Amino acid sequence: MRATRVAVIGGGPGGLYAAALLKRLDPAREITVWERNAPDDTFGFGVVLSDETLGGIEHADPVVYAALRDEFVRWDDIDIVHRGVRHTSGGHGFAALGRRRLLEILHERCRSLGVELRFRTRAPDVDRLSRAYDLVIAADGVHSTTREAYAQVFKPQVAGHRCRYIWLAADFAFDAFRFEIARTEHGVMQLHGYPYAADSSTVIVEMREDVWEAAGFAELDEQESVERCAKLFADALGGRALRSNRSASNKSAWTTFRTVVNERWSHGNVVLLGDAAHTAHFSIGSGTKLAVEDALALAACLQEQPGLGEALAAYEEERRPVVASTQRAARASLEWFENLGLYLDQPARQFAFNLLTRSRRVTHDNLRLRDPHFTESVEREFGCPPGTPPMFTPFRLRDLTLRNRVVVSPMDMYSAVDGVPGDFHLVHLGARALGGAGLVMTEMVCVSAAGRITPGCAGLYTAEQADAWRRVTDFVHTRSPGTALGVQLGHSGRKGSTKLMWEGIDEPLEEGNWPLVAASPVPYRPENQTPHELTRTQLAEIRDQFTAAARRAAHCGFDLLELHCAHGYLLSGFLSPLTNRRTDAYGGPLENRLRFPLEVFDAVRAVWPENRPMTVRISATDWAEGGTTADDAVFAARAFAAHGADAIDVSTGQVVADERPEYGRSYQTPYADRIRNETGIPVIAVGAISSWDDVNSLILAGRTDLCALARPHLYDPHWTLHAAAEQGYTGPGVDWPAPYRAGSRPPRTGRTDAPKPRLTLGS
Repeated sequence: MRATRVAVIGGGPGGLYAAALLKRLDPAREITVWERNAPDDTFGFGVVLSDETLGGIEHADPVVYAALRDEFVRWDDIDIVHRGVRHTSGGHGFAALGRRRLLEILHERCRSLGVELRFRTRAPDVDRLSRAYDLVIAADGVHSTTREAYAQVFKPQVAGHRCRYIWLAADFAFDAFRFEIARTEHGVMQLHGYPYAADSSTVIVEMREDVWEAAGFAELDEQESVERCAKLFADALGGRALRSNRSASNKSAWTTFRTVVNERWSHGNVVLLGDAAHTAHFSIGSGTKLAVEDALALAACLQEQPGLGEALAAYEEERRPVVASTQRAARASLEWFENLGLYLDQPARQFAFNLLTRSRRVTHDNLRLRDPHFTESVEREFGCPPGTPPMFTPFRLRDLTLRNRVVVSPMDMYSAVDGVPGDFHLVHLGARALGGAGLVMTEMVCVSAAGRITPGCAGLYTAEQADAWRRVTDFVHTRSPGTALGVQLGHSGRKGSTKLMWEGIDEPLEEGNWPLVAASPVPYRPENQTPHELTRTQLAEIRDQFTAAARRAAHCGFDLLELHCAHGYLLSGFLSPLTNRRTDAYGGPLENRLRFPLEVFDAVRAVWPENRPMTVRISATDWAEGGTTADDAVFAARAFAAHGADAIDVSTGQVVADERPEYGRSYQTPYADRIRNETGIPVIAVGAISSWDDVNSLILAGRTDLCALARPHLYDPHWTLHAAAEQGYTGPGVDWPAPYRAGSRPPRTGRTDAPKPRLTLGS
């Protein structure tokens, strides 16, 4: 069935553009738009669109594109003002126009095509519309009544956030996208400003809710707030006044941003579009962009698919991953501004770089292309020698100096026999040591046979195992002398006695099981074995097993020792309130839950050589309700550091089976970032860091000290060497082994000098 009668609820850019496109594609369509406000009522002042979005508009409707092109204000620079100093980064390329003018253009286009626009008119009930029309497009915004009417189908999740903001305007044009930070007696506040006309700029003032309340904004009316903001940012405004959008019924008063996510976007012939379906924080300027792109995709799918159901399914399939990616970037940007206070004492240029790369969409390499002079100045301030990417700067922990910031993350190989590492481990770890990383970590090496995860896990509880590990350390130190080798010690706890990963991850053994122990008698999953709750005597025995393994590790010649307190294994099981239900001194509040892991740490530190560093891996969140929080992670990091930990390896999750991680690129790094910048403790960041550009970006922004990568090193054992080659780096931060130097340049892949066509002849 083709949609010949279309109802659009909401007269914002997304709804209007969808109406115009559908009418243009089929002039016979009957399309009606309902908008409860007047034509010139609008929230906000300026709209920023990307070249990508504009390209889609140009292709789909040249008339609208031409009208927009004539109105756009364009600029390239971003100014960041902090501590009274302005740093400018260029080459970014923005295009903006007034939101009101955008709506006028879309109104004109809709009318010229024959779309019926009903202003100051509330749309009929959505059930009524869905019966009367072939298609109902719900573009009714973040407070969508359509979404709420079908909440049981769309299953929306609406999350509030910690900042208040007010959307204002100034009657002059900034000459750049401007971020200005104000440190006040009440806390930090920030201004986001950009031009949208030759004589006008959008100005957004934002601050944490607690700062907003302490500063007294809650007691001020809108005009008083506007005047107060103008005084706070008088330098940025040149003493000029600010104004609110009074015609929009006080919509520009202080508010909090809400992130909207829906499990489904359509129900029958009703489909969500724009903010009704999803929102993205204004700090990456994507609300209108997403709505317009939604309209483009919906119109295309309706044109391409044979029926309405197929079209709506194709629309959601096309848009959902794009929106999810944008929302991840927007969430990272939003949280960066929420936690702005963590970064105020960073060096000025690093602070600016950190702000520019906050969403992870702008990266070190990308910024180097846009503005090499700015990026080089940040690198100099950081301490990068000329021509040295941040990842190839050294880092020191006690007497160990790592030649670069790359860590091969611990990865269980499940390939040992009776806990003894064999030829596989020699080749596996040796290859990655030859691959150039500054630090190569073993898998979790178990401190007892009962502490293994699977029968294939390696151990350090016998002399035979120690001798086998010595063979690995000797190879690394002899054949790759610039690489440090670290050992991770752990005990499986309630996650033991399971199959090899490729036979069934976390599934219990069918035979040959051994008894499990844990903080509390809580099985990992119902089908897993219920562990025995450890007694005081058993706790002492396990502590001694850790110290015995640490002594062997020191004798083996490992350069660094990491205590595994993450991923739901024994020590992690004490830390999480979801797995520790004890009522003695080792359970209850976090201070008590930390007691046994700290006792083990102290015992291991006492026997581990003083000059060699020791780190701790933690799960900074359980990704589950009632579990470990980011605040808990900061507290635990401080506790381990106070006991002598040299760095915290910040992972997340794998503590409970019903976790719900928020996956995405570098998705775990914000936890490392917070620990580092709130406590000053060195950190190792992990979690879907997959490119050398990510590593450079995270290091240079000051969000981590080291980056641990797992899967990339399985894909490419020489990942670090190749990262150096691809960046043209040949300094002391990495060294090709002599037998491999002939391969330090990418091999040619085939002829690339074929003659190019010079003529195109018509048929």
